[in-house]
Amino acid sequence: MSLEQGQKFLGRLADTRHELPFSPRLLQRLFAQTQEGSVTSLEEIANTISPDQGLTTRLLAVANSAFYGLQSQVTSVHRAATVLGLKELRNIVLALGVQGLTKGRDLPDGFDLLGYWRHQLTVALTARLLAKETGQPDPDNLFTAGLLHDLGKMIVAMHAPGDWQAIVALIREKQLSFHKAEDAWWGIEHGVIGALVLKSWSLPADLYEPVNWHHAPLAAPDYRTQAKFLCLADMLSNLAAGTNRVSEKAVDALAAHLALPPDTARELAARAAADEGIGQFISEVLR
Repeated sequence: MSLEQGQKFLGRLADTRHELPFSPRLLQRLFAQTQEGSVTSLEEIANTISPDQGLTTRLLAVANSAFYGLQSQVTSVHRAATVLGLKELRNIVLALGVQGLTKGRDLPDGFDLLGYWRHQLTVALTARLLAKETGQPDPDNLFTAGLLHDLGKMIVAMHAPGDWQAIVALIREKQLSFHKAEDAWWGIEHGVIGALVLKSWSLPADLYEPVNWHHAPLAAPDYRTQAKFLCLADMLSNLAAGTNRVSEKAVDALAAHLALPPDTARELAARAAADEGIGQFISEVLR
């Protein structure tokens, strides 16, 4: 596969904003209303989402799942925002938006959608726990980045299934990691692809830049610390699941670089992977 074909694929990514199951303007407005320093009221934020009845119904179903462990059901977007917080509300909207991209599309044989979402949630939870353990200022943003970090894999599977299958074949043939096989195939990897899609959705740089660099965090020009945490959460989750070729030495080195004892990092990742609410969150998102 040529680098030229890879670049042509990148050029088509902005069109994915039209494939979201709700207006791209809704997502753009929601992020503007919930950014740091915003004085937007909960009522205004609820009014952004509530007119889309399909989104509202599914958002409330996810909010009431065991993942959040609420003591009583929430029955309105306003109440969900009050109880869960604005960033959790955004996370649910994003998860439903990403899953909505797949509606009406046949994913290639071998693409495990359930496994994809379990990994996304596990990495998101791990990243947040790691950030909290070290006193990072915005662990919830790292959860969101974790939830989105492998979006590029899904985009390739949806829009270039032949290339996705060729990359998987290269992984098996050459015993490569996924991102190295992508680079060998067409010179781009899923972090770049996901970041370009998220940028086309008008999401902020503190989300798409860590996604962009989560396999090369030391090269990140901006948000390097966030990229390191996302990289570590991804490696720990893959190491625990045994689903990818991960160097334990690389895990330990990156953990130490972030002032995290390696054993503590592993314990936090194991706690995230064992979260029993993940399954119900996924079942509501996939419904």
